[in-house]
Amino acid sequence: MKLILIILLSILDTMPGVQIVQDSAMSVLLDEAVNGKRELVEIDGYRVQIYSSNCQQTAKSEALELESQLKDKINQTIYVQYLTPFWKVRLGDFRNYEEAKEYKKLFVQQYPDLMGDTYIVRDKIQVLQ
Repeated sequence: MKLILIILLSILDTMPGVQIVQDSAMSVLLDEAVNGKRELVEIDGYRVQIYSSNCQQTAKSEALELESQLKDKINQTIYVQYLTPFWKVRLGDFRNYEEAKEYKKLFVQQYPDLMGDTYIVRDKIQVLQ
């Protein structure tokens, strides 16, 4: 079954006008099926930052609330980070700027209220190797 799915996706991926949109977990599973299990490593890349605050009274709870609101609605990994003195919420693991830019565009279309707080940032990202 895995092999049939892999072949079907690779055929569809080469057809003009066909765009495959899938959960990032599916990419990991397909990759494991084709290449075997691999190791998760950190490399330089990009993320989409959607929140940053250093307000001691509210920043942590606001960041965690935003994570909670989005966790079942988006297909990217959500990272809540405390980088003194800021709480930040960042999305995804993008290898290049163009991938992050495309995701940011889609994200702000879906969540226009967050447009003013949404930026592409350099970060260490997690990828399988």
